[in-house]
Amino acid sequence: MHTVLAQPRGFCAGVSRAIDIVDRVLQMHGAPVYVYHEIVHNGHVVGDLASRGAVFVDDIAAIPQGAVAVFSAHGVSTAVVEAAKERGLHIYDATCPLVAKVHVQARKYSKQGHAIVIVGHRGHEEVEGTMGSVPGEVYVVSTLDDIAALPLAPNDAIAYVTQTTLSLDDARHLIDALKARFPAIEGPELDDICYATQNRQVAVRALAHEVDVVLVIGAVNSSNSNRLREVSMQEGVPSYLIADASEIDVAWLAGATRVGITAGASTPEVLVGEVRERLRALGSTSVRQLAGPRETVRFRLPAAINSAAAAAPVPATA
Repeated sequence: MHTVLAQPRGFCAGVSRAIDIVDRVLQMHGAPVYVYHEIVHNGHVVGDLASRGAVFVDDIAAIPQGAVAVFSAHGVSTAVVEAAKERGLHIYDATCPLVAKVHVQARKYSKQGHAIVIVGHRGHEEVEGTMGSVPGEVYVVSTLDDIAALPLAPNDAIAYVTQTTLSLDDARHLIDALKARFPAIEGPELDDICYATQNRQVAVRALAHEVDVVLVIGAVNSSNSNRLREVSMQEGVPSYLIADASEIDVAWLAGATRVGITAGASTPEVLVGEVRERLRALGSTSVRQLAGPRETVRFRLPAAINSAAAAAPVPATA
């Protein structure tokens, strides 16, 4: 048995930035630091930050008045921002800049008088945040039936935006259906699908052509991790979503000579290493990484954090 790694995989720039923000805020203010929703969808990341003093909540009202808090990478609604202000919270915003861009686009279209259609999964934190950032009429579609049920006329002013972690193929299919029903609809094509989501889906498709089974490391509530498994399955390869090495079922590997590994954008590389070690213990004799783009995107930290870092004293050198 041989192990084959997808490239790229794991952390994206938005996830790295969000985790870095919580790290820096803990250093600046000490524990506790309250985080609204999971900072990213990975239990191992959340558990590590919680062990260092991050307190994760799903209700702004659960954060004490005047406390230090961080908004998760998935973005929040305008109502949440206002509620945080009313409680006098000291807020650091870890919203991924690509998600923030979608909010800006949706608000722009709404202010121009368009009804907004969000192509995405209702209930996902990112979609809920985008919905709550739009001041006017807004709908969410994730299926062709949803599009058929939209209470809008073909000649209405309509614009769409997309969740950043969708499957490229699914998003394209739904956008084409929107355009067929509403020929004058405006939108950003597939530009809202984040670069990291696209890269990882292309990489897992290539991986599926090289292996007998694919293991996708990621959380069950991670949209982009679930999409990776779906893309791999579409290539006809048995594919399994696992949180970590402990969830590998040996029966999945029966008869496999090449086992592929990829990881969602919220998955730390240490978990990939643990899965590699588990496969080695089960008989894998080699590891090969496929060719793929090297991601160099980096997002700036919030100005408040950069300002604090600049004001910090420089350690003396020996």
